Amino acid sequence: MSDFLLWDEDDGVVTLTMNRPDERNALGEESQFAAFEAAMGRINAERSIRVAILTGAGSAFCAGGNLKDMIGKSGMFGGDSMEIRRRYRAGIHRIPRAIERLEVPLIAAVNGPAMGAGCDLACMCDIRVASTTASFGEIFVKLGLIPGDAGCWFLQRVVGYARAAEMALTGDPVSAATALAWGLVSKVVEAETLLGEAKALARRMAVNSSDSVRMAKSLLRQARDTTMDNALELAAAYQGIAHRGEAHDAYLARLAKRK
Repeated sequence: MSDFLLWDEDDGVVTLTMNRPDERNALGEESQFAAFEAAMGRINAERSIRVAILTGAGSAFCAGGNLKDMIGKSGMFGGDSMEIRRRYRAGIHRIPRAIERLEVPLIAAVNGPAMGAGCDLACMCDIRVASTTASFGEIFVKLGLIPGDAGCWFLQRVVGYARAAEMALTGDPVSAATALAWGLVSKVVEAETLLGEAKALARRMAVNSSDSVRMAKSLLRQARDTTMDNALELAAAYQGIAHRGEAHDAYLARLAKRK
C-alpha cells in the first residue's frame, strides 16, 4: 500500500500503521498525504472491509508536524505566508478531508504521544483506545502556532468546548488517565494489549451488517452539524434502505425460526 502507511487486513478489519518510528511518525510529506487518501479510498471501495484501525509504529502515535522542516522552513513550511497557506490546503488538509469521507468506523489505537497534528489525527477517528504510555497535546501555541489542520473543530466535538479550550490555549499535554476522565479516549490499557483491545472492539462492530454500520456512521457524522428535522429525514431514507436489505431479512428469518 505505502511504505509510510502499512496495510494489514484480517477478516474484515484493516490495521493501518504509520511507519516512521525514527521520526515519531511526524507528518509533512506529499507521499504521506497521498497515502491517507489512497487508504481511505480503498477501504470505501472494498465492501469486505468493515472496520479500520489506525496506530503508529515505535514509541509514538504521531509527533505532529516535522520539526526539521519547520526549522529549515522547507517542505510544507517553505515560502511566504500565502505560500504556506496554499501548502496546508493542498497538503495536510487532505488527511482530515479523506478521513471525513471514510464510510467505515475508524479506531485510533494510540500507542504513545499524540502531539499537535497527531492529537488532531486521533480526534479525527471515531473512537480512541489508548496505551498507558499515551499522551495528548494540542501543543501548537507553545510553538507560536495555531492548530492548522482543523484541530479546534475536531477536539471540541470530542471533549467539549471548555476542555478543548484548556488544551488548545495552554498547549499543555494530558496523560492517558486524564484523557480517559475527559472522554478523549474510551479505554486505557497496557501497551502490550493495546492492539488486541482495538481489534476486539473492531470485531464487535465487524459482526454487524456492513451496510447498516456504514449508514449509522454517516448519520452520526452528519447529525453533528444539522437540525433534528434534517437528521430525521436522512434517518427515514436510510431506514427505508435498511428495511429492504439482506441483513434485516436474515434477522427476521432467524426470529421467525426461533418462534
